[in-house]
Amino acid sequence: MPRPFRFGINMLTAAPGEEWRAKCRRAEELGYDVILVPDHLGMPAPFPALVAAAEATERPRLGTFTLNAGFWNPALLAREVATTDALTGGRLELGIGTGYARDEHESAGLPFGSPGERVDHLRRTIEELERLLASEEHQPRAAQRPRVPLLVGGNGDRMLRLAAEHADIAAFTGARTAPGSTTGQLTPISPDDLEERVARYLKFAEGRAEPAELNLLVQVVIGTEDREAAVQPLLDRVPGLTADEVLDLPVTLVGTTDEITAQVLARRERYGFTYLTVLEPYMEAFAPVIERLRGGGAG
Repeated sequence: MPRPFRFGINMLTAAPGEEWRAKCRRAEELGYDVILVPDHLGMPAPFPALVAAAEATERPRLGTFTLNAGFWNPALLAREVATTDALTGGRLELGIGTGYARDEHESAGLPFGSPGERVDHLRRTIEELERLLASEEHQPRAAQRPRVPLLVGGNGDRMLRLAAEHADIAAFTGARTAPGSTTGQLTPISPDDLEERVARYLKFAEGRAEPAELNLLVQVVIGTEDREAAVQPLLDRVPGLTADEVLDLPVTLVGTTDEITAQVLARRERYGFTYLTVLEPYMEAFAPVIERLRGGGAG
């Protein structure tokens, strides 16, 4: 039997306290399982935002999606993780990756490094976090034992191997950084390319005692009865792709509630994704699909 579906909402826009809490309560009302916060300059600081989300909600898990390892020292990060897990009642899920926007590192006065250097730093960060948080002497103490669940996001072979070795959740963006981009602009990959990346991860993970949960970040959700017309405004953002090819991308969900529900089920069947993350602007648009999958017998 496949894992049950989980759905996360990635909150991108900062807001004053009560407005932020209201957004989080709305996410809970709509049935989202995880409230997530990214780690980009110009967006909410993840850990205080998650503590505020916990105060406003009861059921959802709370996660970073994903921390930029280059922003963090492992010892300081361990303190943040343990404190946040304790303050949220053991609801934290820690998502982490290498970071991919050179401009953000430069704005923060931090080295960006080569792809290999960033993966090396991420590995050291994960291994040191595991050591620190597993120690009975570490203060503060995280609420969850044996550890806070770990999500690792990436596409390259070294990242997939790292996720296979350490992660409870392996996250796929369905995209790559555009060549030459310093701002982190992403270019979607084809369905076949994503299938190959998932298969590569599964090969690395063959020796695991338990398989990881597989996550996909969905970039676009559009409720419509005219799928081709709905994606016309997107074509300028993906030069070289036709409307049909955009509709076929794993990171786009376009159509009626029934059609999008079928697309979600197809992604589970083809790739094994049971945990989908959607972006905040599509929180309301995706909610009927959650309801359908939970209450309509489609899951």
